[in-house]
Amino acid sequence: MSAILLNADLHSHSTVSDGVLTPSDLAIRAKRNGVELWALTDHDEVSGVAEARAAAADLRLPFVAGVEVSVTWAGKTVHIVGLQVDETNPQLLAGLANTRSGRERRARDMAQDLQQRAGIAGVYEGALKYVGNPDLISRSHFARYLAEIGAASSVSDAFKHFLTEGKPGYVPHRWANLNEAVSWIREAGGVAVIAHPGRYDLTPLAFDCFFREFKAFGGVAIETVTGSHTVDQYAEYAGIAARYGFLSSRGSDFHSPEDFEVDIGHLQALPRDSVPVWEHWRFD
Repeated sequence: MSAILLNADLHSHSTVSDGVLTPSDLAIRAKRNGVELWALTDHDEVSGVAEARAAAADLRLPFVAGVEVSVTWAGKTVHIVGLQVDETNPQLLAGLANTRSGRERRARDMAQDLQQRAGIAGVYEGALKYVGNPDLISRSHFARYLAEIGAASSVSDAFKHFLTEGKPGYVPHRWANLNEAVSWIREAGGVAVIAHPGRYDLTPLAFDCFFREFKAFGGVAIETVTGSHTVDQYAEYAGIAARYGFLSSRGSDFHSPEDFEVDIGHLQALPRDSVPVWEHWRFD
């Protein structure tokens, strides 16, 4: 089979960060949905990798250890996925631990802002019901609770009315910088990938700077086919990958069976002229 047709899903989240399935259950869902190469990429955390790897081995599902690093670039939050990382690498672990610090304080500030600006009390405690790892409490956990209590009709609706810039519950956080994130991934033997670039509110000039800076730091790929992109954006970002000399990655960004853009393993294939990030990888 051509590498470009491989059903690779290299972006997914478990209960270790803001997903709702355990790493083992996520492996089962990926296998059932026909995934042929799978990566667990929890936010700023790799503690689920061992469980995911063991579950994938039991299922004979080729597995890639991954992580999604939160980055502040030009005042915006962007995400860099690391694939094929050594999850025991000390520099990666120290960097991720530093990035995670401050989430609890930010979460309390978010809850306070929701109470003051929207009159919604108890959101921090409510969000904790959805948190598998208290160090990684995030906006997604808040959104699930807001949907539960009827303040929003769904998780996606919660992000339309709350938790985003200018809306109640939005509190910015200073994450890692781009050079740090790429360096940690490379030190751990991994490949750095820009996650879902179509989600970022950047001007064309800013995007050009972002892509060039990422490449200069050692980044090698962007996600072209992802649950966050429209079909038209698949071709658009495949063209951008070719223009800047990036490889192309593919991932659903799956979080939950109840609320997803695309189910794990149900993405379209990479555009025909793409060069897959996995093209020269060796896996059983």
